[in-house]
Amino acid sequence: MELILRLYLLPYDAKRPVVCFDERPCFLIGNSVEGIEMKKGSPAKENYAYTKHGSCSLLAMIEPKTGKRLVHVRRKRRKIEFATFMQTLSELYPEAEKIIVVLDNLNTHSKSTFYEQFDAQIAAALADRFEFVFTPKSASWLNMIEIEFSALSRQCLNRRISSINELGKEVFAYFKDRNDKAIKIEWQFSRQKARQVMNRHYEKVNSTNLKYK
Repeated sequence: MELILRLYLLPYDAKRPVVCFDERPCFLIGNSVEGIEMKKGSPAKENYAYTKHGSCSLLAMIEPKTGKRLVHVRRKRRKIEFATFMQTLSELYPEAEKIIVVLDNLNTHSKSTFYEQFDAQIAAALADRFEFVFTPKSASWLNMIEIEFSALSRQCLNRRISSINELGKEVFAYFKDRNDKAIKIEWQFSRQKARQVMNRHYEKVNSTNLKYK
């Protein structure tokens, strides 16, 4: 945890940008009965009945200090989707020496995925470009892309969307707008704050270390 918090405190470095990545499932929901459109003095009304049209996955990243974003909308969340996303992400930073990615420890989130999906030359080039920093178990809230997903849920996905094409248009428009505005995230949870809030966990770790010395 402290490693990630330290990363967030570092000054911006174009040669070593810090980005946050994650995936989010989206369920495609349609209307069984058409709702009533909004009229003057009366809000739009939606029937409780709905239809299911499967699901899809959003893969997204944000660079908190610059507000740069990238999103893919895909039918599935597999190794190929992860590898392709990272390949596109790499192209966004042609001058970077190393791209530091904060992400969770999912089985697809590995540099070995590059070798399974691309030829050795491309895979090696991608592996050299990235440094993965994994969030601790049950601590995905440390990943700032979760803040972006929360805003997306409230402002864009808080209604029924029945097709992946429609969802893609909405999500891409949303991300483009926030990209154009360069909306940044100012992280407030410092290492000092973490030590205060989670003092009992620090004490537990310290006592365990003393026990095995």
